[in-house]
Amino acid sequence: MKIRVATYNIHKGVSGSLRKRVRIHDVKLALHSMDADIVFLQEVQEKNDRMSTHNGYPTGTQLDFLCTGSYLHRAYGMNAVYPHGHHGNAIVSRHAIGRHLNHDISDHALEKRGLLHAVSHFETSKGALDVHLINTHFGLIRRSRVRQAEFLIDFVKSEVPKGAPLIIAGDFNDWQRGVDLVLHNELDVFEAASEFNRRQSKPRLRDRLVPWRELPRSHTARTYPSMMPWLQLDRIYVRGFKVNDVRVPKGVEWAQRSDHMPLIADMEVA
Repeated sequence: MKIRVATYNIHKGVSGSLRKRVRIHDVKLALHSMDADIVFLQEVQEKNDRMSTHNGYPTGTQLDFLCTGSYLHRAYGMNAVYPHGHHGNAIVSRHAIGRHLNHDISDHALEKRGLLHAVSHFETSKGALDVHLINTHFGLIRRSRVRQAEFLIDFVKSEVPKGAPLIIAGDFNDWQRGVDLVLHNELDVFEAASEFNRRQSKPRLRDRLVPWRELPRSHTARTYPSMMPWLQLDRIYVRGFKVNDVRVPKGVEWAQRSDHMPLIADMEVA
């Protein structure tokens, strides 16, 4: 069974300038263009009373607007709450989503962060298959990311059955790769872009002597900033899947939709 998965920080559906430009319509076009079966979204602003009267801002919630006609199933985890609204992480899917629960992994009061866990039911030729989905958005401070990674590791070990298919995706803010190495060492997962790049590269003596997870990363996974992607902040980790392709869209239109580019992976159940 083949599926397409994407992770995308949509920056609340507005521009970061002082004159807030509505970009949620562009985000919906992005979802349509990606044509992914499951999308892990960060910074979804489900309520914003300040923008509700803004010209061009959709009525209802952002998820209602984004999912109409495309995704029947969704899960939302509210992280940051303020007088005029709230935002958090979301998972939208073409496959049924059963139980889901959001966990507060904030390390300090100035950065509200969450870990959204959901179980999706896949109908395969061999019967139903439960796939565990985890969407997260780590902090900007390194020590916060390390503690949040430790929570993620403990959560997977205690709440996800050993060997169960697993997809962990989100904005890890891990430009120093410290969290990446911790996840590889502690969990039975691999990072999709690195694994795909390793398989595509010609084997060299150095590659055979050094573990693949310690090799330099591929440029194909650079997602931030969208105008000139340089940092690999957005990642997809998987277990129980074979990765067939990983890519980041290119072009000015994509760059204007958010401050992040989406990361897209084509996979199949191993």
